[in-house]
Amino acid sequence: MDAFYVSAEIRDNPKLQGLPVAVGGKSDCRGVLSTCNYEARKFGVRSAMATANALRLCPQLVVVPGRMSVYKEISEQIREIFERYTSLIEPLSLDEAFLDVSDCKLLHGSATLIAQDIRNEIFKKTGLTASAGIAPIKFLAKIASDENKPNGQCVITPDDVIPFIEQMELKKISGVGKVTLKKLNNIGLFTGKDVRESNEAFLTQRLGSYGSVLWKRCQGIDERNVETTRIRKSVGVERTFSEDISDIEQLKDLMKEKLIPELIRRSEKHLNTRTISKLGVKVKFDDFIQTTKELKYATFDEAVFEALLEEATERGDGKAVRLLGVHIGLNDVSDEVAEQLELFG
Repeated sequence: MDAFYVSAEIRDNPKLQGLPVAVGGKSDCRGVLSTCNYEARKFGVRSAMATANALRLCPQLVVVPGRMSVYKEISEQIREIFERYTSLIEPLSLDEAFLDVSDCKLLHGSATLIAQDIRNEIFKKTGLTASAGIAPIKFLAKIASDENKPNGQCVITPDDVIPFIEQMELKKISGVGKVTLKKLNNIGLFTGKDVRESNEAFLTQRLGSYGSVLWKRCQGIDERNVETTRIRKSVGVERTFSEDISDIEQLKDLMKEKLIPELIRRSEKHLNTRTISKLGVKVKFDDFIQTTKELKYATFDEAVFEALLEEATERGDGKAVRLLGVHIGLNDVSDEVAEQLELFG
């Protein structure tokens, strides 16, 4: 979907049409934007930006609160449309999904025509626009979906895969964030062609297991299927404070009295069938730099969370804390079954 949350808000309030609009944030400017429209992006505003920073870049930005129930309802309508074409649907979020239409007989089985038809049906049903990427492998379909936004689509045929990859900027590949991109640039790798011509072992040495993944992606290899069930890997709770906090004891109290009890509550339904793999603490400092500390651990333990908090805040060299979060990792069900089989083997 194109700027999903904010597009829904503009649809329901036409007076916002043509204005720079964002969803999220808080009236005291302490919050973070969920998304923004293309008018706002022209000013440098982007998703996950602090509201205060966004308003400095674009003083005329209209910030509206989110309405998750509305977005979920629209997402369900879109899902119903998908199901007319295929049962192989892998949701990534409320507004994005992979669809495998290999066996769809509609529209002569043309993925290009199917994507166009889905987009038309979404607009007729919801009044919102969507963009699509069509490719023989998942990672390229994901990249292609962003190529002609908003309200467009991009087709990468099997014959186009290698030419497309070779001219592609590496930052477009999922997993290549700012840090990884800098590492790649420092060793002279800027495009898919550069990675294709490099050595898999060399990349693995520099980037760990992701180096091998990246090399294979740039060879046009992505054997992942569309997964109709996605397993949750973690549960977390976080809070942005109305005023930055420097006192570690105050942070500990807030964590023990507010965050950990809420984390336990949210985790209950998952721990009926899963077990804890790790505990973690996230800290965002007053300069918006954030850090995370994790430890492999099988149960909730306040002392462990406290120790992780102390280590995380030490990385700030005395900086005040703007946001604090706690989370647990969840063991994959298949991992747990394997462990049980080992015990009985």
